[in-house]
Amino acid sequence: QVQLVESGGGLVQAGGSLRLSCAASGRTFSSYAVGWFRQAPGKDREFVAVITWRYGSDSYAGSVRGRFTISRDTAKNTVFLQMNNLQTEDTAVYYCAAAAGGSLSTPGAYDHWGQGTQVTVSS
Repeated sequence: QVQLVESGGGLVQAGGSLRLSCAASGRTFSSYAVGWFRQAPGKDREFVAVITWRYGSDSYAGSVRGRFTISRDTAKNTVFLQMNNLQTEDTAVYYCAAAAGGSLSTPGAYDHWGQGTQVTVSS
């Protein structure tokens, strides 16, 4: 199994930026896809972005496209989510997760999840 640890969350003003990190231990991401999801209180967990470890191809939810960028550092076995021009509606707990396949915008495709990191955007 792979263990995932998110970091980098915090409090930021609207229009500001944060960079989240997702570090793997136990196993490397190898042939996994690694996704970011977020969940606000009372809402379902929603897809944010995904990257394939092998090729680095990425995909984004429409709500974050143009503002967020997902990337990977293969040497450090770490995935990043650069979040720019943050808005109050981006406030949520952000989770990284690893999937071997499936529909990668769906939480059910992911077998391994981190503990989450809180992102709060103030106006």
